[in-house]
Amino acid sequence: MTKEESELLSVFESHLRRLMFLCDELKVQKKTLQELCEKLEQENKTWRNKYDNLKMARIISVKQDDFEGAKNKLAQLIKKVDKCIALLNT
Repeated sequence: MTKEESELLSVFESHLRRLMFLCDELKVQKKTLQELCEKLEQENKTWRNKYDNLKMARIISVKQDDFEGAKNKLAQLIKKVDKCIALLNT
């Protein structure tokens, strides 16, 4: 093997080692990013569940308010009917 070929081989080996090192670094970075992604997906799922629960609570609250409002209106109507009956009886 000539000196030139030996130098080329040395440069090639150097580049190859560098590429292997970069590949290993990228594998570590990929694993870290995958773990972060999984964590964020779990957080997202948790927040979505909380949001869904909040929406359900709000719907129930509105229905309860509607029920209370209807109950109050019915009580007012009964009072008016009672007054009308009282006026008719006099």
